[in-house]
Amino acid sequence: MTFSISARCARTGQFGIAVSSSSPCVAARCAHARAGVGAVATQNITDPTLGPRGLDLMASGLSAPQALARLRTEGAHIDYRQVALVDARGRTAGFSGPRTLGTHHVAEGEDVVAAGNLLSSPQVPQAMIEAFARAHGPLGDRLIAAMKAALDAGGEEGPVHSVGMLIVDEVSWPVADLRVDWHETDPIGALADLWELWKPQMEAYVARALDPSTAPSYGVPGDR
Repeated sequence: MTFSISARCARTGQFGIAVSSSSPCVAARCAHARAGVGAVATQNITDPTLGPRGLDLMASGLSAPQALARLRTEGAHIDYRQVALVDARGRTAGFSGPRTLGTHHVAEGEDVVAAGNLLSSPQVPQAMIEAFARAHGPLGDRLIAAMKAALDAGGEEGPVHSVGMLIVDEVSWPVADLRVDWHETDPIGALADLWELWKPQMEAYVARALDPSTAPSYGVPGDR
């Protein structure tokens, strides 16, 4: 019931993850990223604890494949889990347990890994990888392109209703944490619109947090 893409931007060092599902509020459970460390998607019969645990393992110095090996050893009910990781050097790893739902697949590329279950086709994750590689511009643009490519390749067996995108940079908090927790017809289109709204403002909000005295004004009524 989920497809996701986790990626590192080789130019900026940002990490990002985008994930969509037929169930509500998917990003709250499945999307995990940490600045300077990497990104982890945990999905299928989701265990949200695998995200922070995978990040902790990579922060300790393990590669994405090594961290995944530990998760598979330590995680409860791992046969039901689907996990995808990318680390600080762009190494990737993905796993689909034998009890992963429906048609499922994991695809990996340079700095990027995509995974999905209950898919209309096993080719969906590879289509996401290829779209990410073709796309240019900010990391968020490339993640959105991959999510649109997933839909074009058939997406899930049924319609998706929620989506989220998480991006981390040099600061300790996410610079983008955008969610469409339920949409009847086009959550990925709604996310793309939300990203276009947030993208030109993202750096200004970081600047305001770090030093309000030199940061841009908000440009809203009442702001002096």
